[in-house]
Amino acid sequence: MLLMLSILIALAIAFVGFRLSRRFVRDRLRFVDAAQRTSAPWLAGIGALVLGAVVVALIPGLSVGTAVAFALAIGTGVAAGARDVREGRHLLDDGR
Repeated sequence: MLLMLSILIALAIAFVGFRLSRRFVRDRLRFVDAAQRTSAPWLAGIGALVLGAVVVALIPGLSVGTAVAFALAIGTGVAAGARDVREGRHLLDDGR
């Protein structure tokens, strides 16, 4: 039961992390050139992994997999947000 709860927490954190990072890059970092670089998702993912590792160390019951899922979600969210800006989807898509 505890394993299932841990997996659900990791999935929820990954989903929220992806949505928030994609929206942030698409809406707030639209005109920032550094957010459009190919290294931006990697740097965001590494930063999220470090932050996630600290949180996992402080909160019992979370595993390293939670931190990895969070980092992957942030990195892919940043990449998706940058792609939305490049393709002009930020102008048409108001649904968040």
